[in-house]
Amino acid sequence: MIDTLTEIIRLFNLDWMSHLPVAASDRAADLDNFIRYIHYLMLALFVGWSGYYLLVLYKFGWTRPKKADYHGARTHASTYLEVTVAVVEVVLLVFFAIPLWAKVVESVPSPENSTQIRVMAQQFGWNFMHPGQDDMFGKQRFDLVNETNKFGRDMEDPNGQDDIFTLNEIHLPVEKEVVFHVSSLDVIHSFKVIALRMCQDAIPGLSIPVWCKPLKEGRYQINCAQLCGNGHSAMTGGFLNIDSQSDYDSWLALNTPADGPAAVGGFE
Repeated sequence: MIDTLTEIIRLFNLDWMSHLPVAASDRAADLDNFIRYIHYLMLALFVGWSGYYLLVLYKFGWTRPKKADYHGARTHASTYLEVTVAVVEVVLLVFFAIPLWAKVVESVPSPENSTQIRVMAQQFGWNFMHPGQDDMFGKQRFDLVNETNKFGRDMEDPNGQDDIFTLNEIHLPVEKEVVFHVSSLDVIHSFKVIALRMCQDAIPGLSIPVWCKPLKEGRYQINCAQLCGNGHSAMTGGFLNIDSQSDYDSWLALNTPADGPAAVGGFE
């Protein structure tokens, strides 16, 4: 049904909302279309109510005779309009919003078929943990978390010897699903990448997965969508880089630790 409505809008050249942010993931198309449909409904309501307002001004303006009508409305037109609007809203909810939500939360991609990234928000920036070339994270324990060990890593675990840790910068390969495991070190933040149409609250003590498939190479800003303190505005300084496979492999090789895991700093 979504594709059918999109085609109708294209045929009638109604796509006046074409200046949306760059779409860099498989989530973007459906979500952008849903936003368009909501705005088309809002436009129809705006035109309808504005027209009704002007009609009332014309019929009952101060130059018109003030004669009371004790019978009131004699048709059910307003009822039909209200029911129509309600039906359209139900259609948007049941046939668009719910399926769209189900699609993006249906199942977490397996580690074998996706890039796994751990995100630790902190006042006021983003800590990232990448599993390195072996695609395996080292062990983590909450009791090991401290100011110099943001992710609670077990430094003795051999699987963590090539894990990569970065601040405010992370790289991903294009055309491969990515799963972000989002958490926070202090207060509630919100990990938002507009180009990916992705937004997930970062909550202390929880690791929440959110995923998509990057489709467009480029460098995209990471925002914090939750007021998190006096330096909240500084949390727009994070960037997500979607690379070609060759560029991504070069980044992995360049950033793989030579001497095992090292402590990663944070933000003061």
